[in-house]
Amino acid sequence: MPADSTTGPLSSRAFSPSRRAVLAGAGAVLVGAALPLSPARAADRTPKVLLLGVDGALLSRTAAAGTPHLDALRASGVTAESLLYSEPLAPTLSGPGWSTILTGVWPDKHKVRDNDFTGSRFDLYPDFLTRAERYRPALSTYAVASWNPLTTTVFSPEVDTRVSTPDAEYDAGTTARAVAALRDGDHDAVFVHLDNVDHAGHSYGAASSQYLAALAGVDAQLGQLLDAVRGRASYAREDWLVLVTTDHGHTDPGGHGGNTLPERQTFLVASGAGLPAGSVRYDVRMPDVAVTALAHLGVPLDPAWELDGRPLARSSDDPFDTLRPALGGRVDETGIPAGTLGFTHTAPSGWSVENTGMSGGVTEWRGWSFTTDEFWSAAERGQGRENNIRARNVFAVADGDEWADHAFSGSFDSTLVSPAWPVSEGSVLRYTTYYRQESPQRGEVLVSYDGAAPVSVRTYTADVPSRTETIALQVPAGARTARVRFRYTAGNNWYWTVDDVAVVRR
Repeated sequence: MPADSTTGPLSSRAFSPSRRAVLAGAGAVLVGAALPLSPARAADRTPKVLLLGVDGALLSRTAAAGTPHLDALRASGVTAESLLYSEPLAPTLSGPGWSTILTGVWPDKHKVRDNDFTGSRFDLYPDFLTRAERYRPALSTYAVASWNPLTTTVFSPEVDTRVSTPDAEYDAGTTARAVAALRDGDHDAVFVHLDNVDHAGHSYGAASSQYLAALAGVDAQLGQLLDAVRGRASYAREDWLVLVTTDHGHTDPGGHGGNTLPERQTFLVASGAGLPAGSVRYDVRMPDVAVTALAHLGVPLDPAWELDGRPLARSSDDPFDTLRPALGGRVDETGIPAGTLGFTHTAPSGWSVENTGMSGGVTEWRGWSFTTDEFWSAAERGQGRENNIRARNVFAVADGDEWADHAFSGSFDSTLVSPAWPVSEGSVLRYTTYYRQESPQRGEVLVSYDGAAPVSVRTYTADVPSRTETIALQVPAGARTARVRFRYTAGNNWYWTVDDVAVVRR
């Protein structure tokens, strides 16, 4: 067991006695005014960002803890829960988690796999405060953290102020410094990291009263931060976006690093002008945090940065996502928690599924299915399903491995068929995909123009990590429409996912 482990399987960092002692007084809360902080976005208001990172926090435990300030943020803005990756991409540790949140890219790009940050590529994918500074050096950026590697390693020296709280002061010191910076400074973007919830999880477990007390305590500190913002002399002239997030979850006994749903749980709560009050989003992923902050600050998002996140202001236009209200519960899959809604065979409007010569098998995966990360990855953990990171909300999956876990006849042969989309010279097929291969499995993308015979444009016969594919279409002269087919053939083999499919102009 690693030297920094406590009661859980993997600890995000070492404990000190002084940090554990902080838990005793964590229960007090301060009730503040409800948000949003800015009533409306206006050209004469200066955009400002406050990002609070609460280490190891489970949103599902906040109701029992009592978190009035976080509840007010949720009531005034957006709540979005999502899930992290797992091995072999990266374990659910703080290093990879915060690197993903702060850079806006997944671990396959920033390369952080542990809490030593070995092999990190912050030179290619810097933190969002550094990107803001490079775009507009006049911006004032401030970061303070109870876990010092964030301010010494993740945030670059280009950030105006980086404060590493001494161990003896811990979250109280971090909060006091942040309150002073918000109240008295003129910072445009402020990041605050609090650690006490994670420590409570490691020492006592996420099912403990101490963990609930730590959540209540950090909510009180959130209230102090919000009061500092509201008390600013220039507050009426400012447009504040407040973001609250976490790097990973915790198991009930305590700890994280594995691939269970509690360890993979993250969330984003966002409040500010223009965000629908009391809304819930399912299409948000953790790289969106940094990108949303950059967009609010007016920083243009350069495609050359290869960011994986997208701003909250961009709503989903993926037709698969319209299926969420139609998702049903498990049928044959006993490993998926009862009551978890997450699959349907009914395609969205204009789409269809063609199954050829296959019957029986696991009901949920008989041919192309439409599902969610929470549902599909729980079918069987540890087989890489957790790393379908670039899919959002509802996606399509063909899973021969899970389908074959019940008696079946024939082979897995299923084709997902798109509507007929308008095309012209220069049209491009774009989709996100994730493919795990085992012979004789095969995935093939075919395109039919104006109803003619389908033409193969891409074949999958080897592992493909989660990525976005862009295929230039060779549109025949005079062709007006194209229909796309995703055909998957296999036996008791692995899987293929497809999401966010579109034909666009280059």
